[in-house]
Amino acid sequence: MDNINIMRTSNELKNDETFTTGENLFKEFLKVREQTIEIVRPLEIEDYVVQTEAFMSPPRWHLGHLSWFYDQLLRKHFRGYQPYKENYDYYFNSYYLTFGELFNKSKRGTISRPTVKETLGYWYWVNDEVKKYLCSHEIITEDIYDLFILGFNHEYQHQELLIYDLQHLLADKYNPAEIRSSQGRSDKYKKELIKIPGGLFEMGFDTNKHQNVFAYDIEMPVHKIFLNDFFMDKYPVTNGDYLEFMKDSGYGNFKFWLSEGWETVNREKWKAPLYWQTNDNGDWIRIDFRGEKKISEIADEPVTNVSYFEADAFAKWAGKRLPTEAEWEKAASFDEDSGKNRLFPWGDDLPDDFKANLLESKLWGTAKINSYPEGKSYFGCHQLIGDMWEWTSSEFMPYPGFRTGFAEYNDKWFNNQKVLRGGSFGTSKYSTRNTYRNFFKIHERWLISGFRCAI
Repeated sequence: MDNINIMRTSNELKNDETFTTGENLFKEFLKVREQTIEIVRPLEIEDYVVQTEAFMSPPRWHLGHLSWFYDQLLRKHFRGYQPYKENYDYYFNSYYLTFGELFNKSKRGTISRPTVKETLGYWYWVNDEVKKYLCSHEIITEDIYDLFILGFNHEYQHQELLIYDLQHLLADKYNPAEIRSSQGRSDKYKKELIKIPGGLFEMGFDTNKHQNVFAYDIEMPVHKIFLNDFFMDKYPVTNGDYLEFMKDSGYGNFKFWLSEGWETVNREKWKAPLYWQTNDNGDWIRIDFRGEKKISEIADEPVTNVSYFEADAFAKWAGKRLPTEAEWEKAASFDEDSGKNRLFPWGDDLPDDFKANLLESKLWGTAKINSYPEGKSYFGCHQLIGDMWEWTSSEFMPYPGFRTGFAEYNDKWFNNQKVLRGGSFGTSKYSTRNTYRNFFKIHERWLISGFRCAI
């Protein structure tokens, strides 16, 4: 996708007819779809239908839902559209009540139909119909263009969710077609807190400055917030750091935990982050896409698959706290020399393999801290983008002046969730930026989540 920036919005279309041809937009559509297929290509047929927990979804469902999303778009806008032989609204819908009754998410793995073969047939049928629609239009209108760009970004989100599900389903039994090593790595580092000056800060996505970039409505509008001076960790909290917390009775001392967190620890019998266990020698190990690793071997990598409860408990144990999302965004975005915010910590250019560890890096795991010195922010904080999403202490709520731009998409979740920032090794480089707001419930840890502390 490097030849065309698919994050562009309709504001640029009037001056660029070549990009808005149906044929070019279809090429970009196929690239996004192929990236999804690349993720499921290593699977066996049996893997597609298994749901390991109520909060997970079978790979088959993701493929069907992503086709269903474009199916609905075509039904509304393509006069010559011939729908697939069956209507899959009930099973492949997710949470859009506009389209009728919802299938119980916790039971997506309890039925065998539509089969994997039928689901893939649906996938390629929709691809063919999208081709017919787009390639029949020499110039695509702005509203249709925007809908497809939303569809691409929706698919990026599901690519990452699919990776979470595959980690839970297969772990080291999933064999990606390619696993690389970090290209920007530097072994020399010094852990420290970096002072970030306070004052008025303009946070949120600026549509006037970045007219060529897609962003969600929940990242807007730009608004002012006052921050006191604060200090932020230069690097994320590592596996080695977290192991010290565990050794100091981290999971056994109620004083570190929120009340609900302590109840969760005891009810779920948590002793360590998700995917950690002990081997026959009593050593802590982690099992992930890259295989089985002793924590001592990956001590310098960011800790992942921890809940908000666990991140908050560690911070209290360390005599620190979690940053607010406004603090995180200022540490990532603000350039004191120019007095302006950057789209990414290093500037406005898209991520590459020397600045961040994202899906296209194909590391299939976190990189050691200080692996991306070229990706640091103005203030000197490292790995703010990529590796793992970072918990903040902020509730997921609308910004002042918020207006919904996508009915039934993100804004229906403004309750009982915390904001995470940054992106993970499962996030597409086209699907994150300093202003991107992810959100999950405080007990959840199946996502690729970590944190850094502040004071």
